Amino acid sequence: MAVRSAYLAKKGDKPAKAKPDLKNSGLSAELELKAYHDMLLIRRFEEKAGQLYGMGSIGGFCHLYIGQEAVVVGLEMAAIEGDQRITSYRDHGHMLACGMDPKGVMAELTGKKGGYSHGKGGSMHMFSREKNFYGGHGIVGAQVPLGAGLAFANKYRGNKNVSMAYFGDGAANQGQVYETFNMASIWKLPVIFVIENNRYAMGTSAQRSTAASDHLGARGEAFDIPSEQVDGMDVRAVKEAADRAMEHCRSGEGPYILEMMTYRYRGHSMSDPAKYRSKEEVQKMREEHDPIEQVKARLLKSNRATEDDLKKMDADIREIVTAAADFAVADSEPDASELYTDIYKTA
Repeated sequence: MAVRSAYLAKKGDKPAKAKPDLKNSGLSAELELKAYHDMLLIRRFEEKAGQLYGMGSIGGFCHLYIGQEAVVVGLEMAAIEGDQRITSYRDHGHMLACGMDPKGVMAELTGKKGGYSHGKGGSMHMFSREKNFYGGHGIVGAQVPLGAGLAFANKYRGNKNVSMAYFGDGAANQGQVYETFNMASIWKLPVIFVIENNRYAMGTSAQRSTAASDHLGARGEAFDIPSEQVDGMDVRAVKEAADRAMEHCRSGEGPYILEMMTYRYRGHSMSDPAKYRSKEEVQKMREEHDPIEQVKARLLKSNRATEDDLKKMDADIREIVTAAADFAVADSEPDASELYTDIYKTA
């Protein structure tokens, strides 16, 4: 089943396919509240990270996930213990969604010793073996073959775990992606290739830089890999598609592609003023398709939560994020001896 969001259809595109009716197949009350909490945590964390970057507490590159929260939260709802995830440099949301400590993530952003990579990786390069999070990678598309390698290990060990390899619409044009598609299909590796199509590579619209940009996932057809195009702004649609993809991979049928049609509200990185799109376009997306506001509206309409409940949740999350920021700012810088730890060494 291929699903294409109507809001992304433009003049000259192929007709948009209708979204599935999710009115009666949505999330349970428990999962809806969890989705709201997890997405709001990512949103508030990223807002705080943006503030710290502006204050000079975060150096180097910093790519925020604001607007794309439903993608990773929906995927994680379908994951089981032992599943792995690997992504590119827009990675803070993935870390928080899989349960990494906000203090450790924020401390790494500020280059402090309490960070997940002891202050040496920064925004783009942190890892957690405990949470099966394998980075954060700065080279565009480089994580995709690594994600297939994780899937190969799962198949070799005979477990039922699945690797989730996230990459963007820009990385979808990289050659190693298609080499990986080919190998993953031949060996029937249990890997989900998640294309986070937020419509813009670094500063160029996918429509200007990518042939057949209306369905990147369909490129997998050449390698006999099934794909779906999903409304990545609706956590229900993401979870539903993720369940299907996980079942396909766990049953030994090989890889699966999920193209998540999403949108980033901020620039490519903190140094990007995003002048290649209009303020009206961004505002329209915020007003009509915000992933968090969609869930909030459903929770209130269904009486699964009250305004006071959600305000309390927001306040609690803000406290967590503030504590993470305070910890990161107050933490010490790594000792110079850390330069010689966690590196490869030849005899």
